Amino acid sequence: MTPILDSRKLLAFTTLTRVGSFTLAAHELHLTQSAVSHAIKSLEQELECRLFDRLGRRVTLTPAGRQLLDHAHKIIAEMQSARLDLAAFGK
Repeated sequence: MTPILDSRKLLAFTTLTRVGSFTLAAHELHLTQSAVSHAIKSLEQELECRLFDRLGRRVTLTPAGRQLLDHAHKIIAEMQSARLDLAAFGK
């Protein structure tokens, strides 16, 4: 069975993509820069491909990263939708 993607790693990935910096992503996610870096490195190892080109302190998506970003947005949107749908049962 193929392992599924970790939602925390996907959130780190999408945040890093949006802000373009490990430092800014860490700040926004209330994590250390090391934690964000570890999440991205782990995701790249799991997927066996590089997701970002690192240019000094900035990052840009590779073609594989752009493809994952499309999937990640859909996955996160579905997770948010599920939470909203299920919130009605708690009331």
